[in-house]
Amino acid sequence: MKASVIMSTYNAEAWLEKVIWGFSVQTEKDFEIIIADDGSGPATKTLLERLAQEISMPIVHVWQEDNGFQKTMILNKAIMAAQSDYLIFTDGDCIPRADFVATHLSHRQAGYFLSGGYFKLPMQTSDAITREDIVNQNCFDVHWLKQNGLGAKKTGKLTANGFMAKLLNFITPTKASWNGHNASAYKKDLIDVNGFNTQMQYGGEDRELGERLFNKGLKSKQIRYSAICIHLDHARGYVDDATWKKNNDIREYTRKNKVVRTLTGISTD
Repeated sequence: MKASVIMSTYNAEAWLEKVIWGFSVQTEKDFEIIIADDGSGPATKTLLERLAQEISMPIVHVWQEDNGFQKTMILNKAIMAAQSDYLIFTDGDCIPRADFVATHLSHRQAGYFLSGGYFKLPMQTSDAITREDIVNQNCFDVHWLKQNGLGAKKTGKLTANGFMAKLLNFITPTKASWNGHNASAYKKDLIDVNGFNTQMQYGGEDRELGERLFNKGLKSKQIRYSAICIHLDHARGYVDDATWKKNNDIREYTRKNKVVRTLTGISTD
């Protein structure tokens, strides 16, 4: 397979189903879907068993017991389960445009990782999206989105294409960091840095991985106006100040000491 798409999830079946429908209509078909499941209940397993019969891409369900926010740990397990040498990362609340996988593959390059973004939707719009809207790509049409509650918002990320998308990728002031909802890299590079730091919970854990890839000598490519996904709204009950401080301290140590390989990652040797 040309790629393994790794997406994280936790007890969010309605959103996860929409995301998998998005991947089912990709222009590039030669990839697997790996669900990095941080302890969801039986409903997620039931959903995935049904969808596996309805779409052409293989679905691999990598699950661990629910023990709080351990996204970094389950992502490391998903990395090791991947059958492809190129890994695309997203979240189970981000619906990809039909050219999402093809775009990542067309921009991949040895010595680089790719950095994309997302277009955030309000709850009303997130709820309104149906399977048909995903299959027909209505949910990426600005007029349709505004008819369904988007409101006043800059939409250049959805409308840019061709030369304009390349230009905006080049001139955007947003740093091409590792963004877990839209990033990709060669599996070998991720294993070389020992994957995600499992000491980290929510808040900067993706960026810290990217910082170690930079320390390894990789560069990054900005594709936020080319690899498009829309972010479905949800609550964030797992955010707290103490965790942010801990994670920021780890990131500062990583930068200051030019850490490449975390000691608490895929391997704890």
